[in-house]
Amino acid sequence: MSTVILLFATGLGLGAIYFLVASGLSLIYGLMGVLNFAHGVFLSLGAFLGWEVAQMIGSNTWAGFATSLVVGALAGAVFAAVTERFIVQRLYNRHIEQVLVTVGLALAAVALFDGIWGTDPEFIRGPQWLAQTTNIAGASIPNDVFVTISAALAVLLSIVLFLKKTRFGMVIRAGVENRSMVMALGIDVRTAFTLVFTIGGAAAGLGGVLASHYFGYVSPLLGQTLLLYAFIVTVIGGLGSLLGAAIASVLVALMQQFANFYLDGTGDFAVVVLLALVLLTKPSGLLGRRQV
Repeated sequence: MSTVILLFATGLGLGAIYFLVASGLSLIYGLMGVLNFAHGVFLSLGAFLGWEVAQMIGSNTWAGFATSLVVGALAGAVFAAVTERFIVQRLYNRHIEQVLVTVGLALAAVALFDGIWGTDPEFIRGPQWLAQTTNIAGASIPNDVFVTISAALAVLLSIVLFLKKTRFGMVIRAGVENRSMVMALGIDVRTAFTLVFTIGGAAAGLGGVLASHYFGYVSPLLGQTLLLYAFIVTVIGGLGSLLGAAIASVLVALMQQFANFYLDGTGDFAVVVLLALVLLTKPSGLLGRRQV
């Protein structure tokens, strides 16, 4: 029983990381119709800069850890805003060009990170409490899992409240439905859309710092590796559905954990099977809107 509880808890932690990456993808596609293949770069940059700052302050201190979270989120947000403003904004409704440019940006950024930080992973340390465990029903749960889950829940709640309760959120939703009408009212939709990219980048940067603590290292390819699972999560949950992404993140991560343990490391294969079943039976995803 303790093994099941441990797998369930670590699966929730992994699912939280997937959601932090997938939430930005889902938000950007759902509100703007942009498939951003450079999204993993926001995560890697946030993880590296967060690690650098933590090294300067003290990687095993709470001040260093908290600052790394803030710096990681800011790094992802700034890079995402610059990407949208100077690259993606010129390519709305040009999906082939979006894919080519964002894939190219991702490859160039990974090469840049290789040149700056090297190709080998950098192993990291956090506050001692994060490396310890908490006993729940006989299972020793790593404490970093609780921090990661809490951060993912906070991000989900914050994004939902932002979209539903703020003026910018209303402008964004209105601009998605009828951009011309909103612009005719004198509202700059472009600024609102840049803000969407910024929020997605901040979530990815935050996820990068937490992922580096979850896996114990940071590398130039960390973001691109997690981006693959984030795309799977986004498709299973339904393109554009934030709640669908949250549900799919947990489902995919739990399936990975249990299949890896009980079925001889076949977690990735199980996820691909799940993706195929969803696409065959419900192409729009679990909570996605069906295209007419």
